[in-house]
Amino acid sequence: MINFEAHTDDERLAMLESIGLKSCDELYNDLPEEIKIKGLNLGKGLSELDVTREIKKLASLNKTDYACFLGGGASRRFIPACVSQISSRFEFNTAYTPYQAEISQGTLQSIYEYQSMICNLTKMDVSNASMYDTATACAEAMLMAARVTGRRKVLVCKRVNPQYRQVIDTYAQAADIEVSDDLTVIGNDIACVLLQTPDYYGAIHDVAQLKEKITDAKTLLVCCCDLISLAVLEPPKCDVIVGNLQPVGNSLSFGGPYGAYFACLDKYKRQMPGRVVGRTVDADGNQAFCLTLQTREQHIRREKATSNICSNQALVALQTTVYLTVLGLKGLRDVALISSQKAHKLAEKLLDKGFELQSKNFFNEFVLKVNNAEEFLENLKENKILGGIKLDDNRVLVCVTEMNTDEEIDNYAYFAV
Repeated sequence: MINFEAHTDDERLAMLESIGLKSCDELYNDLPEEIKIKGLNLGKGLSELDVTREIKKLASLNKTDYACFLGGGASRRFIPACVSQISSRFEFNTAYTPYQAEISQGTLQSIYEYQSMICNLTKMDVSNASMYDTATACAEAMLMAARVTGRRKVLVCKRVNPQYRQVIDTYAQAADIEVSDDLTVIGNDIACVLLQTPDYYGAIHDVAQLKEKITDAKTLLVCCCDLISLAVLEPPKCDVIVGNLQPVGNSLSFGGPYGAYFACLDKYKRQMPGRVVGRTVDADGNQAFCLTLQTREQHIRREKATSNICSNQALVALQTTVYLTVLGLKGLRDVALISSQKAHKLAEKLLDKGFELQSKNFFNEFVLKVNNAEEFLENLKENKILGGIKLDDNRVLVCVTEMNTDEEIDNYAYFAV
């Protein structure tokens, strides 16, 4: 008879005896009785068919047919069906794909292509293999600037996503770095200036104007940019560019994982966190891909590591690569233009109804001024519209993408009161 158990009772008993115990329960003798679970309150077992019916019944309770105008770092975008189909192929799947990319040529090649696309869109020299999320990408850029300049003070624009700012502050506290949001005075003791464009409130910034205020050559300029916006907006001339990968081929996924890109000028590549994949040839002259840089050095000299990052969002980066490949630059531009045009269409309709905007210089998100944000959003929700993010009592952040139909935009404007 085939034994499908990992261990037999005799094997378990032998392991227990080797450490001087008689039962598995004795492994937990140090735990207080009050926190031990006496048993699981599970119902009678169901067949696969019955489980499927139950899951569908529970899933029907979710409200999935609402028009969505939520943004602020996570937005609903169209993902071609081929993205998940291609990214799930066996060439990309190994036991260590997320951690040891070097074990799979398929994963290495896709990362190399991803890096190339990021460099093309950002007009930067070097891209790493991707980051965990945008917040940590911003924080790592700050740490990188501190290493490059030897300075312990950074300036962060007030209009950066507040979630990114929280992570930046956490990193800075541990690294003994002072963070300020006063951009009026940029002295010669600043490691970097970090801003987001379009910012958390959707506004597009004149990066060149800010760069003129940075009089010291050592001070780095870090920009956090929407990758889709770079298909139609000129990439800012800066030292480091980071941004969100969620909108480019990745689903909302109940909050993650999202991933982020990180690109910089060539002279900073050895201070860049994470890893970089390169292309070479093997002994037979065949094309081969390998990890060219692992600047974290965690394998042998951890105290000299540029970052504690030991991996990258390989699957997220792969899906981004497939998405960008399928759409091409023209397709990405179409997505950017459609999103922006629809956003401005909704904004104009709301202006015609007497509403005010915080800024008219926006890409696909804008701040709408309302009398009572709570009531405003609740009224829209009653009409199956997720109207945006409440910023305070009188402001709502509205995001419009290619997914929002003309009918949804008309309904939003109609029910907005």
